[in-house]
Amino acid sequence: MANKLSTKQRRAARVRRSLKKVAGGRPRLSVHRSNANIYAQVIDDVNGNTLAAASTLDKDLKGNGGNVSAAEAVGKLVAERAVKAGISEVVFDRGPFLFHGRVKAVADAAREGGLKF
Repeated sequence: MANKLSTKQRRAARVRRSLKKVAGGRPRLSVHRSNANIYAQVIDDVNGNTLAAASTLDKDLKGNGGNVSAAEAVGKLVAERAVKAGISEVVFDRGPFLFHGRVKAVADAAREGGLKF
Protein backbone atom coordinates (compact mmCIF):
# COMPACT_ATOMS: atom_id res chain seq x y z
CA MET A 1 0.00 0.00 0.00
CA ALA A 2 1.32 3.41 -0.91
CA ASN A 3 2.24 5.85 1.84
CA LYS A 4 -0.49 8.49 1.97
CA LEU A 5 0.71 11.95 2.92
CA SER A 6 -1.36 14.33 4.97
CA THR A 7 -2.65 17.56 3.51
CA LYS A 8 -0.03 19.51 5.44
CA GLN A 9 2.79 17.33 4.13
CA ARG A 10 1.58 17.63 0.53
CA ARG A 11 1.30 21.41 0.83
CA ALA A 12 4.82 21.68 2.34
CA ALA A 13 6.23 19.45 -0.42
CA ARG A 14 4.53 21.57 -3.09
CA VAL A 15 6.03 24.77 -1.66
CA ARG A 16 9.48 23.20 -1.32
CA ARG A 17 9.34 21.83 -4.88
CA SER A 18 8.62 25.29 -6.30
CA LEU A 19 11.43 26.78 -4.19
CA LYS A 20 14.00 24.37 -5.58
CA LYS A 21 13.24 25.68 -9.08
CA VAL A 22 14.10 29.29 -8.17
CA ALA A 23 16.69 28.75 -5.44
CA GLY A 24 19.75 28.82 -7.64
CA GLY A 25 21.97 27.32 -4.93
CA ARG A 26 20.83 29.75 -2.24
CA PRO A 27 20.13 28.39 1.24
CA ARG A 28 16.54 28.04 2.42
CA LEU A 29 15.06 29.93 5.39
CA SER A 30 12.55 27.43 6.74
CA VAL A 31 9.88 28.44 9.26
CA HIS A 32 7.80 26.17 11.46
CA ARG A 33 5.21 27.32 13.93
CA SER A 34 3.31 25.52 16.62
CA ASN A 35 0.72 26.89 18.99
CA ALA A 36 3.33 27.56 21.67
CA ASN A 37 6.58 28.28 19.77
CA ILE A 38 8.07 29.35 16.45
CA TYR A 39 11.23 27.99 14.84
CA ALA A 40 13.38 29.24 11.95
CA GLN A 41 16.49 27.77 10.39
CA VAL A 42 18.70 28.45 7.39
CA ILE A 43 19.35 25.18 5.57
CA ASP A 44 21.90 24.38 2.87
CA ASP A 45 20.06 21.77 0.78
CA VAL A 46 23.11 20.95 -1.34
CA ASN A 47 25.13 19.68 1.65
CA GLY A 48 22.19 18.98 3.96
CA ASN A 49 23.46 21.24 6.77
CA THR A 50 21.72 23.69 9.05
CA LEU A 51 23.73 26.91 8.84
CA ALA A 52 21.85 29.05 11.39
CA ALA A 53 18.83 28.52 13.60
CA ALA A 54 16.70 30.32 16.17
CA SER A 55 13.51 29.62 18.07
CA THR A 56 11.52 30.84 21.01
CA LEU A 57 13.15 28.03 22.99
CA ASP A 58 16.58 29.71 22.79
CA LYS A 59 18.01 31.12 26.02
CA ASP A 60 17.85 34.65 24.61
CA LEU A 61 14.14 34.39 23.80
CA LYS A 62 12.92 31.93 26.45
CA GLY A 63 9.49 32.66 27.84
CA ASN A 64 8.46 34.85 24.92
CA GLY A 65 5.89 32.37 23.65
CA GLY A 66 4.39 31.97 20.21
CA ASN A 67 2.99 35.44 19.52
CA VAL A 68 3.85 37.94 16.77
CA SER A 69 6.41 39.83 18.86
CA ALA A 70 8.19 36.54 19.59
CA ALA A 71 8.16 35.74 15.87
CA GLU A 72 9.79 39.10 15.12
CA ALA A 73 12.49 38.38 17.70
CA VAL A 74 13.14 34.96 16.14
CA GLY A 75 13.39 36.53 12.67
CA LYS A 76 15.93 39.10 13.84
CA LEU A 77 17.97 36.49 15.69
CA VAL A 78 18.12 34.02 12.79
CA ALA A 79 19.08 36.86 10.42
CA GLU A 80 21.83 37.98 12.78
CA ARG A 81 23.20 34.44 13.05
CA ALA A 82 23.00 33.91 9.28
CA VAL A 83 24.83 37.15 8.51
CA LYS A 84 27.48 36.16 11.06
CA ALA A 85 27.84 32.84 9.19
CA GLY A 86 28.35 34.75 5.92
CA ILE A 87 24.91 34.27 4.38
CA SER A 88 23.14 37.27 2.86
CA GLU A 89 20.68 35.78 0.34
CA VAL A 90 18.15 33.03 1.03
CA VAL A 91 14.85 31.70 -0.30
CA PHE A 92 11.92 31.77 2.11
CA ASP A 93 10.22 28.44 2.85
CA ARG A 94 6.90 28.98 4.59
CA GLY A 95 6.17 25.27 4.62
CA PRO A 96 2.48 24.40 4.90
CA PHE A 97 1.67 27.72 6.59
CA LEU A 98 0.04 30.74 4.96
CA PHE A 99 2.19 33.85 4.62
CA HIS A 100 0.53 36.00 7.27
CA GLY A 101 0.65 36.54 11.01
CA ARG A 102 3.63 34.99 12.75
CA VAL A 103 5.17 33.57 9.56
CA LYS A 104 5.08 37.00 7.91
CA ALA A 105 6.52 38.57 11.07
CA VAL A 106 9.53 36.23 10.89
CA ALA A 107 10.06 37.10 7.21
CA ASP A 108 9.81 40.86 7.75
CA ALA A 109 12.16 40.78 10.74
CA ALA A 110 14.67 38.65 8.82
CA ARG A 111 14.63 41.20 6.00
CA GLU A 112 15.25 43.98 8.51
CA GLY A 113 18.08 41.91 9.97
CA GLY A 114 19.94 41.88 6.66
CA LEU A 115 18.73 38.82 4.74
CA LYS A 116 17.62 39.27 1.15
CA PHE A 117 14.81 37.21 -0.35
